[in-house]
Amino acid sequence: MDKPAVLYSAFDVVPSPKGASTHITYFARGLVDAGYRVQLITAGDPSLPERDTYCGADMLRVPGGDDPNFLKRAIEFGQAVMQHIDSIGMPSYGICHFRSIWCGLPIVQAKSRYGYKTLFEVNGLPSIELKYHYPALKGSTVLSKIKEQEIATLLLADAIICPSAVTRAFVTSLGTPREKITVIPNGVDTKLFTPQPLNPSSDSRTLLYVGTLADWQGLDLLIEAMSAIVAQSPAKLKIVGRGRGRQHKDLAKRIRKLGLGDRVSIEPAVPHHEMPAIIAQADVCVAPLAYNDRNVTQGCCPIKVIEYMACARPIVAANLPVVRELVRDDVDALLFTPDDPADLARCVLAVLNDASLAQRLAGSAAKRAKDKFSWREAQKKLIKVHETLERQT
Repeated sequence: MDKPAVLYSAFDVVPSPKGASTHITYFARGLVDAGYRVQLITAGDPSLPERDTYCGADMLRVPGGDDPNFLKRAIEFGQAVMQHIDSIGMPSYGICHFRSIWCGLPIVQAKSRYGYKTLFEVNGLPSIELKYHYPALKGSTVLSKIKEQEIATLLLADAIICPSAVTRAFVTSLGTPREKITVIPNGVDTKLFTPQPLNPSSDSRTLLYVGTLADWQGLDLLIEAMSAIVAQSPAKLKIVGRGRGRQHKDLAKRIRKLGLGDRVSIEPAVPHHEMPAIIAQADVCVAPLAYNDRNVTQGCCPIKVIEYMACARPIVAANLPVVRELVRDDVDALLFTPDDPADLARCVLAVLNDASLAQRLAGSAAKRAKDKFSWREAQKKLIKVHETLERQT
């Protein structure tokens, strides 16, 4: 029996250095490898063709225009996705798989008309996350309206996948039946990210953070901790990632204020395939996630932590439930008290000053990543969800 056609839509640029792009890439590849005919619709980028083939899927990128208003662009993306579905007509797709409410709400509202099943991939909800990118939205009626749309989308979707048990609990708290939610943790390409030997140098030690510069990542805390770290170690911090202008400005100001200009650098994001080489240069990799509603209430599954693990790097991370779903304290990583720069510094110095501890953490983390968090395992779980929906069509 032929597999049904799948529409996979995401208001993200693909490919890009962001974790969302990595996630979409491996999910699309997994669906194609399983025999599904996949139409991928993503946000456009002037440097990328509007129509393309990507990981075996047909790719349509929706031009984003020059409008600086994020919400306007997001709504226009959703309209473009529905225009595409309308143009296909009947028979339509068997399954519509989406990552946001921008296209998700109109998709679930139209499912009875077109007869497809719907799958909502919940990695983050805009009612939680937008205020960190756009502080003026905090407490606004706009976010309240968006939350209403999120709840409607969750309730109408036929199935939901999310990356952590914390996220599942949050989605359930919004009224979603637990039985239609499947947890699929993020993964790592174990052929691309492989264990690399630690080569500590007494001259200089490198701390590494990779990922977005979003406020929820706790980078302000990490920079503050560097004051205590450099007082006892010739360490430097390399921050590699993409951020908005305000985020760059705020971090640069904090670095200057603390007199760390020669010890902390912020470098541009790199393509995903270049990341293993960056991680291999680090003595300690850090995930300083802040204690806030995005990380603690909504939840997440930081890809950076899994990629650090796979490269056999010693990890220092915030002791949050979402982190403990990935690593065990003092087994695969050292976990510090969230929002405590002194405890973060203590953990980093413990690793820098104890080579046997660093080796033990790194080796255990690499084995755990290979055994539990490969993208291949995530793809298998995704296919099971799609097959369940397929039987319902």
